[in-house]
Amino acid sequence: MHRVYDEIAESWYGLRHWTRFRQELEEVAARWETGTLLNVGCAHGPDFLPLVGRFELSGVDFSRRMVEFARKYGRKHGFEANLLAADAGSLPFAAGSFDYAVSVAVYHNIAGRGSRQKAFAELRRVLKPGGEAFLTVWNRWQPGFWFAGKEVMAPWRTKRSTVKRYYYLYSRGEFIRDLEQAGLRVLAAFPERSYVFPLPWFSRNICVLVEKPDATIEVGEGGGK
Repeated sequence: MHRVYDEIAESWYGLRHWTRFRQELEEVAARWETGTLLNVGCAHGPDFLPLVGRFELSGVDFSRRMVEFARKYGRKHGFEANLLAADAGSLPFAAGSFDYAVSVAVYHNIAGRGSRQKAFAELRRVLKPGGEAFLTVWNRWQPGFWFAGKEVMAPWRTKRSTVKRYYYLYSRGEFIRDLEQAGLRVLAAFPERSYVFPLPWFSRNICVLVEKPDATIEVGEGGGK
C-alpha cells in the first residue's frame, strides 16, 4: 500500500490540488478557533488550507512521497506544518498532544477491522481530553457502490500505469459503532455540504465530528501505547 501511494503521489498532487471539503473544514476551524492540530493521512496537503493561520499544524502520511509533496504544497501556499512519514496505526506523538485533528478519506484505506480499530484508538490517544476530530470516509451506500462488496479496489491512472487502491466501504451505522468502540464520542454525522438536498444514507461521503471524552484515561506516551 505504501508503494501504491508513493507511485501516485505526483499525479495526486496535480489532480487533487484543492480540498473537496473546504466548507466542512472552514466550519470546524471556526468552531475550534485555535490550538494544536494533527492532519492524519495528510497526503499532499490540500486539507490544511482552510486551517492555515489559526492552528499550529502537524501532519502525517504513510507515503514518504506524499509527505515530500505536502512540503512542496506548503511552500507554494505559504504555510508551515510539522510533517512526518508515519502510519495512522502508530502515531509518533505523546498521548494528549493535540487539541484537534482532521482526517479526510483515510481510514477507509486501512485493510482489516483490527487495524482500523488500532488507528481509531491512536487518534483518541493523541487527542487531549475534550479534543475533537473531523473525519470522512466513503459511503458504502452511495449509488455507485450498490452492487459492490464492502471491499473494493479503486483504479488510479498515472502517466505510466494504472494502480489499484484498497477501500473498505463503511455504512453510516458501522462507522459510528467502530468509532464509539474505540472510545470516541460521535457528536455529529452528516453528508458533505455540497449536496443541495442532503441524503445522509446515500451520500458519497460520511462526515463525522468526534470527541475524546474528558474521562478517558491514557497510559504511556509512545505510538500504539
